[in-house]
Amino acid sequence: MTTLLPDEHRVTSTTDDWWRTAVIYQIYPRSFADSDADGIGDLGGIRSRLPYLAALGVDAVWLSPFYPSPLADGGYDITDHRDVDPRLGTLADFDALLADAHRLGLRVIIDIVPNHTSEQHPWFLEALASAPGSPQRQRYIFRDGVGPGGSEPPSDWRSHFGGSAWQRTPDGQWYCHLFAREQPDLNWDNQQIRDYFVETLRFWADRGVDGFRIDVAHSLAKDLSHPLRSQPNLDRQLPLDGSDPLYDREEVHEIYRSWRTVFDEYDPPRMAVAETWHPTSSRTYLYARPDELGQVFDFSLLKAEWNPTQFREVITRSIEEHAGVGGALTWVLSSHDVPRHATRYALPVGTDLDEWLSSNGTQLPIDEDTAARRARAATVMMLALPGSAYLYQGEELGLLEVADLPVEQLQDPVYERTGHLLKGRDGCRVPLPWSAEGTSFGFGDDGAWLPQPPWFADRAVSVQEGRTDSSLELYRRAIALRRQLDSGVSFTWVETGDPRVLRFTRGGGWECVVNFSAQPVPLRGEVLLTSDPHAGSVLAPDTAAWVRPA
Repeated sequence: MTTLLPDEHRVTSTTDDWWRTAVIYQIYPRSFADSDADGIGDLGGIRSRLPYLAALGVDAVWLSPFYPSPLADGGYDITDHRDVDPRLGTLADFDALLADAHRLGLRVIIDIVPNHTSEQHPWFLEALASAPGSPQRQRYIFRDGVGPGGSEPPSDWRSHFGGSAWQRTPDGQWYCHLFAREQPDLNWDNQQIRDYFVETLRFWADRGVDGFRIDVAHSLAKDLSHPLRSQPNLDRQLPLDGSDPLYDREEVHEIYRSWRTVFDEYDPPRMAVAETWHPTSSRTYLYARPDELGQVFDFSLLKAEWNPTQFREVITRSIEEHAGVGGALTWVLSSHDVPRHATRYALPVGTDLDEWLSSNGTQLPIDEDTAARRARAATVMMLALPGSAYLYQGEELGLLEVADLPVEQLQDPVYERTGHLLKGRDGCRVPLPWSAEGTSFGFGDDGAWLPQPPWFADRAVSVQEGRTDSSLELYRRAIALRRQLDSGVSFTWVETGDPRVLRFTRGGGWECVVNFSAQPVPLRGEVLLTSDPHAGSVLAPDTAAWVRPA
């Protein structure tokens, strides 16, 4: 296991906008590394593996929630936004992790979850114990029902996890939850809520946190006027005037402009990136305006299938739209919310991923060679693009989705909320394999909270480290070369005459070529990097390369 940090990786720049070109590694804390043999990843485990991340070459780590939580939704149901879950450590452990990361040249970004709390949050317990219309209930979204005796939900709003977005309380009122029923939505019309989160941002920034990922950033402002407006369709294209009752309302940008003043109080200013999961439109990029969050996840690349036309359209739109608002580009292929991209790209275009998961992956068996080729090619392409690249833990190992988790082991609330129709997101959250041996492949000393498949042994860090043809070493080479080339924001498509071959040039004159066709294509010029460890003078199908034209 590599434990030394290469000298050339140490942070030498203190520029305020480091995040504009950073490679950022997402950690799902409960699945990264376990330091106390309870089967759950923790801050101590993350701290012990920071040298690995520094050797990988990333600029920053993003920690998904580590706050106190009943775990109704994997830690996104929070009882205290300013503490650490005792199962994961303490604030002192967090401070030690942060200090070690900074010594290794790694910045640290944390999740802020402002749309909702846990149902066990002290505020919500107070609300349930208080009368309708009380100040305690005004922190959340409580409404009387409709129909006989108020027995029907106040509106047709739907939960992202299935079913109604309303839950009835013992006294007959209903509360809104756009996600699990254990996650009541906060009322952002209440100034106390706004003040609380400003104070929370300062709490973590004062500790030295470098930035924030804002969960469900588009959902805070809601139209709560009476009667509640209809919004039954979660997946429709939102109106372009900010008038939807639940999502991407114009008023949400006022919140982020106020947050920007907080971020800019620090030296260097704290960065932020918005998560907005609704269908991408021109409004998506507004969150990345310099006077707001500066970055927004554009999930269009993640949602695109292995198709050159889709990839080109997504990249073109994102670059053009970001230029229009002055925001920083982001690219992402995998996350804790979707099946891993190695698996997605190995399935035929048009595959229903939910149906495939429900079949335990047997509906269409994955060809592992195809998965590896396409995942590596997509990564080489993404790392060649201008802007920031967000990696998800384990993708550097070429991990596939664990599709055959036993249903009795599933933790994601999606499984229960959909009446067992959808398996949910656990398949990409299985704890990482660090070694080929042990009860949990080096994740910890006594098992893991989700079962790991036997094939994890072949993908373990210890197996891949130092092997030049491995996925891990490809990531290390690509990230190091990306930093060395330092190509700014320059980007131009180069026409190839073949729509199945994408080619673009970057600052400094080097190019990226991606072959989506079934035939090899010639490589001309100096080859800087290829996703195929055996490439020669031709680029094989499902392969990408960086070249410097002769």
